[in-house]
Amino acid sequence: MTEAPMDAADIDGDDDADRKVVEQERAELKQFIKGLSTDDIKSGNWFAKLLAHAMSSYTEKVDWQYFQERYEGVPADAIVDQRIKMASRYAALEGGLSAGAYTATVVATLGSAGGASPATVPAAVTTMMVDVAFITRLQLRLAYDVAVLYRVPLDLSDPEDMWKLIRVAFTIKSGETVQKGVTKAVPAIMRPLIKKFYSGEVLAAAKTLPVVGRHLLQKNVIKIGIPLVGVPLAVVLNRYTTLLAGRHAQAVFRNEARVIELAEGMSRRSRHPRLLLWVAWFVIRADKKITDDEALLMRHLVRLVRERHQVVDKELADLVDIDPVEVWDRIDAEPGDLSDVVDAADRVATVDGDVTSREKAVLSELRDRCLRV
Repeated sequence: MTEAPMDAADIDGDDDADRKVVEQERAELKQFIKGLSTDDIKSGNWFAKLLAHAMSSYTEKVDWQYFQERYEGVPADAIVDQRIKMASRYAALEGGLSAGAYTATVVATLGSAGGASPATVPAAVTTMMVDVAFITRLQLRLAYDVAVLYRVPLDLSDPEDMWKLIRVAFTIKSGETVQKGVTKAVPAIMRPLIKKFYSGEVLAAAKTLPVVGRHLLQKNVIKIGIPLVGVPLAVVLNRYTTLLAGRHAQAVFRNEARVIELAEGMSRRSRHPRLLLWVAWFVIRADKKITDDEALLMRHLVRLVRERHQVVDKELADLVDIDPVEVWDRIDAEPGDLSDVVDAADRVATVDGDVTSREKAVLSELRDRCLRV
């Protein structure tokens, strides 16, 4: 994963080959770390620099066509599953190498220094940063690969898309879910340590890269703070945090792909694209709240109607509260078969799961008005 994902022949894994790849990447990242200042590390600015280092050339080479050429005919789910397993394997190998370096170079100093923080020991700084940078880059690229495989558009020159990738790669805003997942998956003796690893303030609103950098740095200190379990803990944490990050990316981007697919089908089948947008928004607002999946559907539906039908409804875009009378008038003004509108409304109502009572009421009246004889 130095410049592009492993090819299909390598995806099943070979211990010697995998170790060689990991060692090469560690050597490359060591050179990157040497170019950082102490202030870069302490402030968290290393993360912004790693983003540029890790993703710029990678995204130029890796796109959906790249994967198609290597895994032609293989469903996205199968490739994603193998990519996640491969990344977690690399992470475990790297954890062992890093923890071994901590043990060899730092433990004696820790003892003589009365348990000083490893981050204050010069010999540990590079080792720790290589470890952090390796897992950070691995999880960023894994999340990006998953998005590409599910054909979810990401423009990393767009700050919002970049922040979305960061959130997904490091499961930001889902700390509790990840914590429970990790502690369930690892040996019981290590669970208290892993709970400590995930304790602390969860990133929720801070969209600044230095904050993310400090967060990632602090999470990794525990791996070298307890020498007796350093190697097994580092291996377990690296493996399972990467595995869970990959599964989280799969859940997020697969769901978005599902919503995009739904929006594409609705736009393609629609004979009344402008009315489609009004009815979709009317159904979404039926219960006076908007779920993430509903907002995602509406965003892609507006985009696809614009691209496919050249329809841009400024009146709808400027709307604050949608008036049912306005929707019914628009339906009554449309002649002919409106079964496509009814079908679309049914799909909108189920995009986020079970249909609510208010949505059912809207659908019932909509059906009566559209399927007129």
